[in-house]
Amino acid sequence: MTIEHHIEELRTELKNAFDANERRQIEVELELAEADLMVALAERDGTLEAEPPF
Repeated sequence: MTIEHHIEELRTELKNAFDANERRQIEVELELAEADLMVALAERDGTLEAEPPF
């Protein structure tokens, strides 16, 4: 499963979640997945280096 697919699944789950605790858990997981995607895209584009600076 690609990260993009995972994000779409999480968005769908979030739309269908009625319990507040479940919604918050999905929101957190979605935020993390979106951050992972942004990092992956930045690494691919060369705007971010994955190596630590030291």
